[in-house]
Amino acid sequence: MATVETDDAAAGLRSQFLQVLRSRRPSEVPLSVIPGKPVKDPFFQESPKPTFSEAMASCPKEDIPNFKELLQEENFYLTTEEGGQGLLPVLVLSMKESEKKRRPTIVFLHSTNKCKEWLRPLLEGYASRGYIAVAIDSRYHGERATSITTYRDSLVSSWKNGDTMPFIFDTVWDLIKLADYLTEREDVDPSKIGITGESLGGMHAWFAAFVDTRYSVVVPIIGVQGFGWAIEHDKWQARVNSIKAVFEEARADLDKSAIDKEVVQKVWDRIAPGLASQFDAPYTVPTIAPRPLLILNGGDDPRCPLGGLEIPESRTLRACEKTNCPQNFKLIAQPGIGHQMTPLMVKEASDWFDRFLKV
Repeated sequence: MATVETDDAAAGLRSQFLQVLRSRRPSEVPLSVIPGKPVKDPFFQESPKPTFSEAMASCPKEDIPNFKELLQEENFYLTTEEGGQGLLPVLVLSMKESEKKRRPTIVFLHSTNKCKEWLRPLLEGYASRGYIAVAIDSRYHGERATSITTYRDSLVSSWKNGDTMPFIFDTVWDLIKLADYLTEREDVDPSKIGITGESLGGMHAWFAAFVDTRYSVVVPIIGVQGFGWAIEHDKWQARVNSIKAVFEEARADLDKSAIDKEVVQKVWDRIAPGLASQFDAPYTVPTIAPRPLLILNGGDDPRCPLGGLEIPESRTLRACEKTNCPQNFKLIAQPGIGHQMTPLMVKEASDWFDRFLKV
């Protein structure tokens, strides 16, 4: 009986979240695929441009002699809604196969100011091991950005106008549409679609898996945090500083001399309604259970303080135990690590996906 009640509560929360997503949508359009081309000069909203990630370079990869010849790349756009941001850029890497078969698929999500091309070392590693590896540009990033301040400006605009949700939520809408597309592909096993991401991408993975159960194995990396807990315990500063412009704008509009917890709460309520309340980690993370969920964080990450994960962790474990699968949930907080994805996290994520998607 408890499981039925829990399922009903999760379905109700998903329905509420979908209502929030739909509240600031332009008109929906039919999902269609528009051919694209490889991006020759990926766009980063940071200077100098990043060039190498030790963590991603460490991704386990099969040693295939003619790998480059066997690797196939797809670049295209999905229409997710009307308007310029309704064109979702997608990059897919997979191995050419002589026999057509459905394969496990993983969606990878980049961090703030990066883009889908940045994730290529991960995509190639997973593709070499038999996965279909998918990456997108999140809202106002990559091909969806026009200047080095596009994302920052979108957050300020959301605070001012309240008509978009560029922090997490709008990209989650795109990920629902991406799942619509992936489940229709003839080479995708619709029961084996995983999702992962780093930092902002980890938040995207968390919320997409919460709202859309088609994401069946979930690994958010340095993304899961308690937004409300951080406000209550005065641990919000590092997260706020990562996107400070919108909070400074709000501080001025609210006639405050400094950013304080009231400013922080009002910004979250405005740009991502419910993020620090009904859709926060204690309520949404447990709804992912009993699907396999691995949360990877740094033990000393000021943006994702561990204190804010105690309640989500205990509730998620309880949800898995109720369905007799406690092995489907794990939280790893790497000691001495701040807000950083590490080779250990990349290896743990890889092992988790192999364990649950290659069965």
